[in-house]
Amino acid sequence: MTLFLQGMRRTVSLMTELFSFDSKLREQSAILCGIDEAGRGPLAGPVYAAAVILPPDFFVDGLNDSKKLSSKKRDRLFDIICENAVSYSITSASVEEIDELNILNASMLAMRRAYDSLCAAPDLTIIDGNSIRYFTDVCASPVIGGDRKSACIAAASILAKTARDRYMTQLSKEFPQYRFESHKGYPTPLHRNLIIEHGPCPHHRKTFAVKPVKATSELPRSAQTGQRGEQLACDYLRQLGYEIFGRNYHTQYGEIDIIAGMSGYVAFVEVKSRKSGKFASAAEAVDFHKRQRVLRSSQIWLEECPTTLQPRFDVIEVYTDKTGKHSLNHIISAFDLIETGDF
Repeated sequence: MTLFLQGMRRTVSLMTELFSFDSKLREQSAILCGIDEAGRGPLAGPVYAAAVILPPDFFVDGLNDSKKLSSKKRDRLFDIICENAVSYSITSASVEEIDELNILNASMLAMRRAYDSLCAAPDLTIIDGNSIRYFTDVCASPVIGGDRKSACIAAASILAKTARDRYMTQLSKEFPQYRFESHKGYPTPLHRNLIIEHGPCPHHRKTFAVKPVKATSELPRSAQTGQRGEQLACDYLRQLGYEIFGRNYHTQYGEIDIIAGMSGYVAFVEVKSRKSGKFASAAEAVDFHKRQRVLRSSQIWLEECPTTLQPRFDVIEVYTDKTGKHSLNHIISAFDLIETGDF
């Protein structure tokens, strides 16, 4: 019961903060618009965006970042927001536009379209993220982690994600072999293997890297070694108290082996597996181009999953001797050490 009450208090506190944040902004800007997007990370489907102007007295239980809510709760809130909003708009940028412009610019284009489709002119527009590149001609401000700070942005995130999920579910009826209703186009192991099996369809993003996930026994020996190394690294991090946020996170730039959080940090971890005696420094194993790919992929993850945690880039080396015994070397903030020459 105590844990239940604590959870309820946190939920009420969060909702109070969301609406309080907007109320303070309305003291200077009466008509406040929140904008957010959904679908930067998937391998298939458009990116959606929504713009929402809520009435000043609007309040609803359960409003939160859409990624924190179940689909059932999002559906309920979707209807409530649409019924009560002063104005709202849901738009998208196509797969072709994503491939032509890149995912960040396509996301901003979808958000601008949502803004332009509103039937009321806002005094201030707040946009989830750190960029207003498509909004320099209007009164706009970026809010990092906005879907966890502002009620308007949280409402926009719910509209965008719900609309996109519904579109992908409809798309699954036309292309049942890809199981879009299950993963909504995100790079799950199931989805990646289905692309390898059937090839891409017109709704897959051509500029996004697709990597199959196979059973360990089907992999080359080097890949088996890599998978075992990643699993050992995950087990090691969990023992230290890290929470594993994700593994083998794919973007058009490449892959991040492990994403883990603890003690105020989110660590983007590159795992290097070697046999003992075949030594190479992390600086040699993770060269400039690899670091750039990891940095770009991490930026996409942070935009998809905003967090107050400080980003960090680690390398975990996994060594295996002739007897099969493993040892690990965890280099914290390895990229910083490499750049400064202190490694």
